[in-house]
Amino acid sequence: MTDVPFFSLARAHAELRPQLDAAIARVIDSNRLIMGRELSAFEQAFAEACGVRHAIGTGNGLDAISLILRALGIGPGDEVIVPGHTFVATWLAVSQLGATIVPADIEPDSFNLDPEAVAAAITPRSRAVIAVHLYGQPARADRLGELCRRHGLAFIEDAAQAHGSRYHGRPAGSLGLAAAFSFYPTKNLGALGDGGAVTTDDPAIAERVRLLGNYGSRAKYEHEESGVNSRLDELQAALLGAKLPGLTAKNARRRAIAAELSRGLAGIPDLVLPHVVPGAEPVWHLYVVRHPLRDALKAALEGAGIGTLIHYPLPPHRQALYAGTALGRLSLPHSEAASREVLSLPLWPEMTDAEVEEVVARTRAAAENLAGRRTRRAC
Repeated sequence: MTDVPFFSLARAHAELRPQLDAAIARVIDSNRLIMGRELSAFEQAFAEACGVRHAIGTGNGLDAISLILRALGIGPGDEVIVPGHTFVATWLAVSQLGATIVPADIEPDSFNLDPEAVAAAITPRSRAVIAVHLYGQPARADRLGELCRRHGLAFIEDAAQAHGSRYHGRPAGSLGLAAAFSFYPTKNLGALGDGGAVTTDDPAIAERVRLLGNYGSRAKYEHEESGVNSRLDELQAALLGAKLPGLTAKNARRRAIAAELSRGLAGIPDLVLPHVVPGAEPVWHLYVVRHPLRDALKAALEGAGIGTLIHYPLPPHRQALYAGTALGRLSLPHSEAASREVLSLPLWPEMTDAEVEEVVARTRAAAENLAGRRTRRAC
């Protein structure tokens, strides 16, 4: 019996080793390590892939969200609506600017922002909505975008897990006023270190993001604002440029694996499989199931040699950093239920068909065994 890891970069890097080595050599030979040709070329290519006019490289995904908010002038006294179930970076970007986090609960089937919950959260102080395309599935951008237009709010995408996904034919990164991407190594498009980007069709936002991410400077030693140092370096830009042409094929493989998992795991009592929102074309950054005995299922799979992770075991409003605030006293029932029940199964594009079959077989056996135990207890 062969173990199946939750994720591995080894095969992906082996496939692309000649291109990655060439990219590294090109940067070393150029002697230009910051803000050079590699960054410009990648920004142009990534903007085209996202269907927008502008892409600006940043140091990481958190900085990408923060720079969008700063470019919009959001700060103390302003409210920003965020999902209750997401990685904490979505919240940190708001709180670090002194703005007020307003969480809205999620749809229990898609794990993304519930437009009705967002509508109920809007107040006269609301300035923006950040919709996370969680696990690689686009949020309901049509309904959320319309809400934002109606109330004069900025609609921002957190697309850190959604490189190449589409909603009603439009790419993630082009669905709102601006979008934030992460290139953390495990993302669908991952660097060999940290990195991020902002995409937008708005030239004013693009200009301000670029300015603020470069010490508030357009020209060397001339500083117009209090900016930060958040730039995608030449090496990571070159490596991402080597990986970008293969993103569509890698995402297609992810979709094929997700389809096999869904077919093979259908009909098991208590095991809730991912739901695809109508009009969405997910890229399956993660394949996330739900189970009322999640921890027992995770333990059984680990014992059977199947790697799993939990995304995310503790919602942001239950994290220690918000415990002493009003956020820590909130009730977000769908977000809290998700944190107790979600389990991510292995899905990465270099998995073999045999490994996918093993994940199906051992997950089915573990889940059916748990269902049998619950039935026996009920009797």
